[in-house]
Amino acid sequence: MKKIVLAFILCFYFSSFGQHQDKVDFIKAKIYLGPLPKEKKIQGGVIYRFNVLQNVDSVFFDAKNMDFSKVELDGKKIDFTATEKTISIKYKFKEGESYKLIIEYIAKPIQTVYFIGWDDDVEGNEQIWTQGQGKYSSHWVPSFDDMEEKVEFDLTIEADKKYQVIANGNLLLKTDNDEEDAIWLFDMKKPMSSYLLAFAIGNYNKQVLKSNSGVDIENYYYPDDSLRVEPTYRYTKKIFDFLENEIGVGYPWQDYKQVPVHDFLYAGMENTSATFFSDAYVIDSTSFIDRNYVNINAHELAHQWFGNLVTEKSSEHHWLHEGFATYYAYLAEKEIFGDDHFYWKLFDTAKVLNDISEKGDGESLLNPKASSLTFYEKGAWALAVLKDKIGEENFKIGIQNYLNKYQFQNVIVAEFITEMEESANFDLSDFKTIWLEGDVFPMDDAKDYLMKNSSSLRMYYVLKHDDENSFDSPEILKDSELATELKLELLQQKGDFPELQIWPLIASDDIRIRQFAAQKMGEISEILKEFAEPLLLDDSYITNELMLYNLWSSFDYDRSTYLEKTKDIIGLPNKNVRLLWLTLALFTPDYNPSQQMYYHNELVGYTDSSYNAEVRQTAFQYLFEISALNDEAYINLIKATNHHSWQFRNYARQLFDTLWIDEEQKKEIEKVAKQLNSSDLRYLKTKLK
Repeated sequence: MKKIVLAFILCFYFSSFGQHQDKVDFIKAKIYLGPLPKEKKIQGGVIYRFNVLQNVDSVFFDAKNMDFSKVELDGKKIDFTATEKTISIKYKFKEGESYKLIIEYIAKPIQTVYFIGWDDDVEGNEQIWTQGQGKYSSHWVPSFDDMEEKVEFDLTIEADKKYQVIANGNLLLKTDNDEEDAIWLFDMKKPMSSYLLAFAIGNYNKQVLKSNSGVDIENYYYPDDSLRVEPTYRYTKKIFDFLENEIGVGYPWQDYKQVPVHDFLYAGMENTSATFFSDAYVIDSTSFIDRNYVNINAHELAHQWFGNLVTEKSSEHHWLHEGFATYYAYLAEKEIFGDDHFYWKLFDTAKVLNDISEKGDGESLLNPKASSLTFYEKGAWALAVLKDKIGEENFKIGIQNYLNKYQFQNVIVAEFITEMEESANFDLSDFKTIWLEGDVFPMDDAKDYLMKNSSSLRMYYVLKHDDENSFDSPEILKDSELATELKLELLQQKGDFPELQIWPLIASDDIRIRQFAAQKMGEISEILKEFAEPLLLDDSYITNELMLYNLWSSFDYDRSTYLEKTKDIIGLPNKNVRLLWLTLALFTPDYNPSQQMYYHNELVGYTDSSYNAEVRQTAFQYLFEISALNDEAYINLIKATNHHSWQFRNYARQLFDTLWIDEEQKKEIEKVAKQLNSSDLRYLKTKLK
């Protein structure tokens, strides 16, 4: 251990009850962690308490790439067997006895724990964070890859006191002394699956809210992002209070935290009581219309009940996680944005699911290898239809009975269906056959549901069967009683727009209609120029980006004017406007010619690892398209070919491969590669072979 020993955490020991599983019941675990970020290792220890239900001769834990320095059973050293994936302890464990096992180790995680920003010279952007789902926490603590083993985990983490440490459970204590490191103690009150274990370390401040039921909600943010806290976490308390009321079962954990992290693998992850999400969703107020955190916020919070409180037994029951979180997130959005938002979102997903189904690629919700689209969107549809079929009151009672009966346990779909049948006194055989077991998406049933519940969708289906010319009427756009979603759908079905039909869209009072107009424009005529130019500074960064490009491309004599008007716009967290602006400025020789070198340096700078992957990818793409990659960009690209995010890594490798077949580019890459260390060159070495 670094400066403290496991005796420290023994002072905070416990007595609790765990979940029955097979012959050994693991009750509680005390974990100590001392991350070594420069070495990308975890120095750790764990104390497990467990009861033996039947005589067994061994226990084992999943433990990937670990070196073990001590293993003790009830205070005595004991032999163990370790592989690259597990540690096993052989002993005649007796039925009815309780045991205490201590394991100390060094973990060398090749996944699941991500050390961000420790290899560069940028101060303040260092982070460590975990992502256990699909990768498993056994890469940093001896634990259980099996979701059915639920344990009450408490974490003690030692880290440089200049950083904030966040983990599952309540913070009981943070030491505050003259030492360089601080010690943080977190306490969980209830058991959970170990894939939901999580911790994050970094530079954060926090906003603290309190739910109507008295639960603390901690919203973390980077110190420089204080003005983005409100738009990022907008409606958080409303979402929390709504879900508690709608589900009818109180939030099951002590507190709730939300933490943005750099280059996260997904949009968000519902670690027990501590959601981690991509900092690409940390936004300002203008970004809110284009890309906000509301749906992810609600989705990950809903998982605290559906997935964390009650957990699937295996992947064929994954609908019980993702379909439920998606559905309840949609309900939360309905509460915030209104009925039309909810029903048109279901309409949009139904169209996609139906198209896939008609191509013969539909999937059952019980297929363990089904796509995310099936588990999430078809799953949400199944719940919407189920509620409609058995009635809202029966549905809510069934949900409450299901959660209360199986809390802190693992379930299968059949157990959920039984609870719903009993609550409604209703046979759900047909529902199971059509919505759960069937591969085909039941579009007719979906259409009936939408027409029954949404007046704007009823109108849509009527108009859809009327004369197509009804779509051309500008009166539709002026009707304030019609849902924006209906207008957008009718406009979308028109396809191409004659010039004279674009200007009413530009002049609309609805920002989403104006955004649609920007997306439909290509080259702009002199007639439309004066109508289009105001959109350059509209309250949407997507519209700003589209109009900057369209106007710049259409009127070469006004290029400098457009660049000057937009020089201070950064855009979304992916810097969409700024990256385009820099590229266009480099292609406008008469615009600030003395600044061209600085523009190029700034664009290249965005390929650096201190920026999120979306920013870097766009910067690489623009530099490639204008043939402006330099040594710094090549170095950053080589490093990106080993990035932990597979999406960005694949992009970087594809771009690298394209450059590699060009002899001049290849020479430049080989030259700069000499400045890099061996680990940076892993992908390049495959080319040299």
